[in-house]
Amino acid sequence: MTGRTMLSLALLAGIFIMEGFDIAAMALAVPRLEGALGLDPAGFGWVFTALLIGLGAGGALIAPLGDRYGRRTLIVAGCLVTGLSTLGTASATTISGFLVWRLVTGLALGACLPNVSALSAELAPQRLRATIMAVVSAGIPVGLALAGLLAPEIVDLLGWEGLFLVPGAFAIVLAAALWPILEPGIPGVGEGREASEETAKEPLPQLALLKSPWLFPFAVFAAMLAFNAGNLYLLNSWLPTVLPGAGLTMDAAARITGVANLAGLGIGIAASLLLDRWRKGLTLVLLFGAMAASFAAIWLTAPDPARWTLLLMVGVGGANAGGMVLPGLAAYLFPARMLSSAVGVGVLVARLGAFAGPPLGGWMLATSVAPKDFLGVAALPALACVVIALLVPAALRRREAAEARA
Repeated sequence: MTGRTMLSLALLAGIFIMEGFDIAAMALAVPRLEGALGLDPAGFGWVFTALLIGLGAGGALIAPLGDRYGRRTLIVAGCLVTGLSTLGTASATTISGFLVWRLVTGLALGACLPNVSALSAELAPQRLRATIMAVVSAGIPVGLALAGLLAPEIVDLLGWEGLFLVPGAFAIVLAAALWPILEPGIPGVGEGREASEETAKEPLPQLALLKSPWLFPFAVFAAMLAFNAGNLYLLNSWLPTVLPGAGLTMDAAARITGVANLAGLGIGIAASLLLDRWRKGLTLVLLFGAMAASFAAIWLTAPDPARWTLLLMVGVGGANAGGMVLPGLAAYLFPARMLSSAVGVGVLVARLGAFAGPPLGGWMLATSVAPKDFLGVAALPALACVVIALLVPAALRRREAAEARA
């Protein structure tokens, strides 16, 4: 890879770091807003969901345009709008104000992130596609971890507003750096004239995913995304609020959240290497099976900071790793000309599943569900992913058959 390619990948990873920090910012701010603004934490369920709605809508309606017109404009514009709306979140004083700003942030991220994933696949060597995509998207657990670990210092220095000012400013700097570095280009140019003409004939490129032979692979891919996203947003939305109920301080809960998310970095890269070099379905069965076992163990044990931290590293880290690994699976399920569409519409379906996470967490919090029971619920979506992962080999054979007929 050239120096420009490596710099491009590093900056693209920066977008995922910004997203991870941004996701964690709202969860870390919520328990502090009751004292600062008099806002009830249980009322923020739909604020978390607003981000998911925006991510889904932006991913399905805007991101696929990158398959038609190239990725640079969508990536840079999405990054810039994300920065501005995240800065705007720091000015909110009501739940409705937070909801509007998070919705705009989600729309911008939804337009940007699928194109980041697709472009990282296009820049990567063929034999390392899943691994490079995972390393780039590893920015999410890095950002989540940095937010948890640095939150006490940021709040001391800038107040709760600093949790949004930091990622917002970072996003704007990234947008300015990305424009001259990324090369404008149209995806699919290396796939042959017939493939490019096929993409051009489709008025909405994402509709190809709903037709044979791509419907079954997309259903497998999107279903795993949906269940894993439900876990990811349930946990990262409420973990800093739930853990103090088990006897931890807010600062300790924030740091445990950060450590657990940081574990996702190593898990995701290791699983992606296996995905590139080993059995893809079995790799995912092992990943999601370990997650389910960790949350079941929490449910069956009394609160203990040391033991729960280790188990959350596997469970929460695994949920973040799933978000890193599954886009890499898409690079094997779909041709390059369909990657933005597959990841973008997959994001929509994932958010439809994830919509249940924050409100479910808010309901459990409002009904005083014990922390161990709250976390035990996360075993169920992980088990669903294990079952779906068993269908991955059949989905991969569909693409092979389609390419053999072409």
